[in-house]
Amino acid sequence: MAEARNDPITIGETTVNPGRKVRIELPFATLSTGSTASLPVAVINGRSTGPNVWISGAIHGDELNGVEIVRRVISHLDAKSLRGAVLAVPIVNPLGFIHESRYLPDRRDLNRSFPGSTRGSSASRLAHLFMTEIVAHCSVGIDCHTATGHRVNLPQIRADTDDRETLKLAKAFGAPFTIHARLRDGSLREAATSMGITMLLYESGQAHRFDEDAIEVGFNGVMRCLRSLGMVSERLPRGSQTRVIRRTRWVRARRGGLVNVIAGLGDRVEKGETIAEISDAFGYRPTGVKATETGWVIGRSLNPQVSPGDALINIAAARGPDRLEEAVKQPKRPS
Repeated sequence: MAEARNDPITIGETTVNPGRKVRIELPFATLSTGSTASLPVAVINGRSTGPNVWISGAIHGDELNGVEIVRRVISHLDAKSLRGAVLAVPIVNPLGFIHESRYLPDRRDLNRSFPGSTRGSSASRLAHLFMTEIVAHCSVGIDCHTATGHRVNLPQIRADTDDRETLKLAKAFGAPFTIHARLRDGSLREAATSMGITMLLYESGQAHRFDEDAIEVGFNGVMRCLRSLGMVSERLPRGSQTRVIRRTRWVRARRGGLVNVIAGLGDRVEKGETIAEISDAFGYRPTGVKATETGWVIGRSLNPQVSPGDALINIAAARGPDRLEEAVKQPKRPS
């Protein structure tokens, strides 16, 4: 039996017919120079019916791994064989991206500005455009991030693991860890979830650079999600059997100085184990930093200079109550 033919999708003033891959620029601001800032979107509209999924990167302009993940997905997908549609937005925050900044030029965090409005700040207006032109067309979304500032994250999914469909999609993605994460006010995930959309947030690597391992895990994870949704049929590398984590906790410095982090990303640590040492400028009087949880290291600071209270190592607790304090390479076996 022939598959049902898909419908056209209209984004902005552009209609994309089934079986087409089209690049679109959505204007969202007039700059002081008089030029126009636009949101870059690629629409891959499959010939046959299926879900509509958005994939996005650089909602924080300095988090670059998602940009490359989305670019690879755009290049890889064939609209003629795709079932459903993918709305791919490699750079959600173009102004932050240009300035190599997490924020927009007015220092607002775009991921605390959703769902936005047509008459608010520049961040609010961009958030509203993204919601109306991208999110409103979709039933599933995958948003790609990295750690902030001088930090690095192990590949992980953050999502509502209490929702059955979300957990199923997270398992299909196949990151080493899936973190049960509460919704944050003004976030894209909160706004999308309020519309009944299933959403994953992928975190891996560090800001201001491409990390090939993080990008490869992310690209393959996105493709496995599309396969689990029935949108593609290809063979893909098998993902990790993800560990679902209910609680994470940052271990913080109790004194200032220079830190030597001993535990590596992905290491399992025991409560009370020394995972870092802090000493003074001469290397004297080293003080051990001990793990406050038994679990796995999923993130760490890269800055050796520390002050009291600075976050050093993020541990995914092996077990614990439903509370989130804060917010590798996968095997190459075909499945």
